[in-house]
Amino acid sequence: MTVYGFHASHEQVPPADLLQAVVRAEQAGFTAAMCSDHFSPWSVRQNESGFAWSWLGAALQATDLTFGVVNAPGQRYHPAIIAQAIGTLASMYPGRFWAALGTGEASNEHITGERWPDKQQRTERLEQAVDVMRRLLQGDEVSQDGLVTVDRARLWTLPTEVPALLGAAVSERTAKWCAGWADGLITVNAEHDTLRRLIAAYKDAGGRGKVCLQVHLSYAGTDEEALAIAHDQWRSNVFPPPFCWDTDTAESFDLAAEHVPPEAMHKTVHVSSDPGRHAEWLNQYAELGFDAIYLHHVGQQQSEFVDTFGAKVLPQLEVTRP
Repeated sequence: MTVYGFHASHEQVPPADLLQAVVRAEQAGFTAAMCSDHFSPWSVRQNESGFAWSWLGAALQATDLTFGVVNAPGQRYHPAIIAQAIGTLASMYPGRFWAALGTGEASNEHITGERWPDKQQRTERLEQAVDVMRRLLQGDEVSQDGLVTVDRARLWTLPTEVPALLGAAVSERTAKWCAGWADGLITVNAEHDTLRRLIAAYKDAGGRGKVCLQVHLSYAGTDEEALAIAHDQWRSNVFPPPFCWDTDTAESFDLAAEHVPPEAMHKTVHVSSDPGRHAEWLNQYAELGFDAIYLHHVGQQQSEFVDTFGAKVLPQLEVTRP
């Protein structure tokens, strides 16, 4: 059976409203949650980007859900600081927190003024960051030179159990690489054959733990309204790598998306006013072998989505507690 969670999008919703939404999601029947960790939104129209780590403490206290966050240690964040944040949350809320680690996007990382490295160097930097974080979370004192520099770091507050560190991947190559260090895998919705190959690449390379999926969707009372919401809020997110990795401002994403037609949204967002159709899509993803599926309604207003999916979609799914 599959865990179905609520995805909290800090780029789109003010943090206070997002906290209310995740409380409402738990009441509606969602059994888990995750959130993004951005400094910048993908579009000026989204117009938000709250600090995930402040919000996570409030969200864990306000609910009984498990929570995860997708984070990119190495440039905007020193990995020792992220290890401290993970350790603190995990010590307060044992068994309820995980983090997925990726190589990041220039839109969030350029703020440090450092050069944005190429993909290979970002991959090597993440590998070093993960090693530092694991050693710190195990109680070691860490010193290291390289793409990540650490001087005699030690975490004085440690969790009783080291939380899972997942790998974030959208390609078979990255999924295979994640199998060497990750406690699980997370990816985003794509063609079924693409997802099958990605899961296989991870598991065939020895990947362990849960395989998770974030699904972008748009729900409203009519198909036309659902498509309009998707086009307004998510048309800046239709671009594949490396464009989405290397573009560094919301204004640049908006400029690139000026000529994206509404119909193009169907390639990246599940758009429908029919709860049964959404349930069908989600059941198909579960059949691919995903252990947890996190639902991201790409609209800024979350209440109708949460209430409708709690009443009409989740009952059509095989739902379990994490």
